[in-house]
Amino acid sequence: MSENSLSRRAFLMASISTTAALAGCATTTPPVDRVPLPEKVSRPVVPVTDEELAARYAAVEDGGHLIPAIPYKKIDPKYYRQRVDDPTGEPAGTVVVDTATRFLYVVEPGGSAMRYGVGIGREGFAWQGEGIIHWRQPWPRWKVPADMIARNPHLEKYSVENGGMAPGINNPLGARALYIFQNGKDTLYRLHGSPEWQSIGKATSSGCVRLINQDVLDLYRRVPYHARIVVHQAPMVVAKA
Repeated sequence: MSENSLSRRAFLMASISTTAALAGCATTTPPVDRVPLPEKVSRPVVPVTDEELAARYAAVEDGGHLIPAIPYKKIDPKYYRQRVDDPTGEPAGTVVVDTATRFLYVVEPGGSAMRYGVGIGREGFAWQGEGIIHWRQPWPRWKVPADMIARNPHLEKYSVENGGMAPGINNPLGARALYIFQNGKDTLYRLHGSPEWQSIGKATSSGCVRLINQDVLDLYRRVPYHARIVVHQAPMVVAKA
């Protein structure tokens, strides 16, 4: 074989090897797909329409009990359940009670919060700080503590020893109750429903933090066991953005 033939053969073999090597890089280094960034959750903060309010506070059957419709137009509109820009600065999932303004917030991702108007009873002013919602109860029995019976002896028939008041539409704890614990101990602080819609936004003679029954049903669905809760007795300092 001539020297020229050997040179041409070597050139062809080198070209084939180079092509194969380049092909190998292309197949063993596939393009990397970019992982999309998670979208920021954003819930629109918009005024509630009359149609939405009528549906929100309409009569509802729950657990065999008929909760009557609420004459919501007789309530100050600021106490309607509504989504607002979060003023608390707390992490999403936190429940915040601002007793001074009679508002309860459930903080949402993305900078919003669901706000509820509440009424604050005597026991509602008795505790502040941080705790957890350790127990939740649909249609609870009302078991009147001894100190309340001392002030109102006629309530003895609903004492703990007597089994309390049976669940129902006239029960002061309403359709749902959420029980607050701190350091593993019951604070005796409650979030609960109430048939007395007139008490929303006011300081009342008894109870802790009461909501309209339709609102406490909504709150109950949003707040899981062991959710963190923060209660402010002094006016809450509004978080800055």
